[in-house]
Amino acid sequence: MNKNKITALDLPIPTRDQLPEQVQTYFDKCREKLGLIPNVLTAYSQNLEQLDVFTRFYNELMFGESELTPLEREMIAVVVSSENKCFYCLTAHGAAVRNYSGDPQLGEHLVMNYRSADLSARHRAMLDYASRLTRQPAEVTPENAQPLRDVGFSDRGIWDICNLVGFYNMTNRIALAVDMAPNQEYHAQFR
Repeated sequence: MNKNKITALDLPIPTRDQLPEQVQTYFDKCREKLGLIPNVLTAYSQNLEQLDVFTRFYNELMFGESELTPLEREMIAVVVSSENKCFYCLTAHGAAVRNYSGDPQLGEHLVMNYRSADLSARHRAMLDYASRLTRQPAEVTPENAQPLRDVGFSDRGIWDICNLVGFYNMTNRIALAVDMAPNQEYHAQFR
C-alpha cells in the first residue's frame, strides 16, 4: 500500500473546504482531542450519510451511558480486532487502551494475546465472551452470558458488550477489505 493513501481504494476524499461546516467542526474537535483526524473518518467523508451514521453509532457505543468504562470498551475493541487481525483497529484502539489504562504493557498485551494478561475476573469474563462471539458467533447462546452475570454485568451491560463486539467485527471487516492504513501518530502514542 502507498504510505500516502488511506485505503487501497481510490476514494473521492473531499478536501477540508469541500466538507460541510458541521463536518469541519467535528474534524477540528478530533484534531484537538486526538491530535489527528482518524483515517477511518477521512475515508468515510466521501459519503456524508455513512459518515454521519458511523460517527453517531461509534460515539454512542464508546461514550454513551453504559456500565462499561471507556477502558473496557477499548479493551473489547482490541480483543475483537486481535481475533480478526485488523491492523488499523489494533493500532488505533491499542493506543486508546494505553491511554485509558496508563499502562503501555496492557495495551500491547491485549493486542498480542489477552489470555496471558493479568486481568480482573470481570475483564477476563468480558474479553472471553467478546472473543468467543467474534470467533464462533453461531455457537454463542444466552447461557454463554452467565459468566458475565457472575462478575456483575447486568443484562444492559451484556447488551452493550454484544453491540461493541458486533460493531468492531463490522469495522474490522471493512478496514481489512480496503487495507485501511492507521494514522502514523497512533504508533507512538501513550508509550
